[in-house]
Amino acid sequence: MKQDMIVILDLGSHENTVVARAIRALGVYSEIYPHDITAEELKALPNVKGVIINGGKNNVIDGVEIDVLPEIYEAGFPVIAAGHDKALCEVKLPEFGNDEAAIKAAVKDFVFETCKAEANWNMKNFVADQVELVRRQVGDKKVLLALSGGVDSSVVAALLLKAIGDNLVCVHVNHGLMRKGESENVVEVFRNQLCANLVYVDATDRFLGLLEGVAEPEQKRKIIGGEFIRVFEEEARKLAGGIDFLGQGTIYPDIVESGTKTAKCVKSHHNVGGLPEDLQFELVEPLKQLFKDEVRACGVELGLPYEMVYRQPFPGPGLGVRCLGAITRDRLEALRESDAILREEFALAGLDKKVWQYFTVVPDFKSVGVKDNARSYDWPVIIRAVNTIDAMTASIEQIEWPILLKITERILKEVPGVNRVCYDMSPKPCATIEWE
Repeated sequence: MKQDMIVILDLGSHENTVVARAIRALGVYSEIYPHDITAEELKALPNVKGVIINGGKNNVIDGVEIDVLPEIYEAGFPVIAAGHDKALCEVKLPEFGNDEAAIKAAVKDFVFETCKAEANWNMKNFVADQVELVRRQVGDKKVLLALSGGVDSSVVAALLLKAIGDNLVCVHVNHGLMRKGESENVVEVFRNQLCANLVYVDATDRFLGLLEGVAEPEQKRKIIGGEFIRVFEEEARKLAGGIDFLGQGTIYPDIVESGTKTAKCVKSHHNVGGLPEDLQFELVEPLKQLFKDEVRACGVELGLPYEMVYRQPFPGPGLGVRCLGAITRDRLEALRESDAILREEFALAGLDKKVWQYFTVVPDFKSVGVKDNARSYDWPVIIRAVNTIDAMTASIEQIEWPILLKITERILKEVPGVNRVCYDMSPKPCATIEWE
């Protein structure tokens, strides 16, 4: 392994991700693990140089104050604690805030002097390490990759192709919740340009049938996630020799938002909280400790084209979490068409290279309007455009008025069933980037 690593143990801090990014900013790789990791599990991790116990306000679970296992202090690694006065190590720091520069200053000596870690965290080394780890995990067996065509799964596809070549089978499931032209583009890029072994499955009716009448967001996510796995299992059984591994584009914000032992669920991601309990595959998730900006950097290192690496983020449940409430085919189509207009106009205005994520939302309620000199009772379309670095926080993009007016005019004119366009001004937090 090429990269030294500092392990962060989550003992209830709100700032685990900030600490991880601060250490990586020093040039040393870091990963976050639950507070109850065993010494054996810790020793099994590659190139661990030291441990930071990161305490905070969420250190009480079910009324019981949590702590790391005593054996962690005897595992043979240097240990410091922050925000945890009961720690058995010598060095105990105050609780970390969200100031990355202050965290870097506080841990720098520990990382380099005490742990003797080298500043060898970069994407070239990360890719080399993950290729080695994937080969070690998979051997000569096949991996079935859930390929949505989004940034995360595309980068995983490129990394797995580098690691195992023809033993990768990519499956793209069109669940009827894709953006306009999305599935066609996936087939063109991966099958025709990258020569990947790609299986295309049109499961539109299957998914929309299961989602009929389902309004609760978490239930929708779990249905979509669970059915994804069922489709993959069916495709795996069709392949000669069978498949034992499932590749996924899981990244660290997915894990955080799906809930950890010290943090409540914000929303389940189909590749985390939506997986069925009787999953028949062993997971291969080489990006699960990366943030979105790091995933893009990884894609660049792997040689993926700019358009693919910096394409719009798209959630696994697709338009299902943007067609609010119970999904209907007519409202889904209004969402698909309004989103296509938004993306087209953002590209014409150069905003596609400036704004991190932008999309439309169509809620499950109507408002009174006037169309063609008559009363209308139709849906609103909500535009969302945000900027972020790591998807953990996000700010609102201030779109120039003429651009918004043009987008509004086109949506009202070209999309049936819509009589109102709104712009979402809510940052993250308190809102999430997606609506559901």
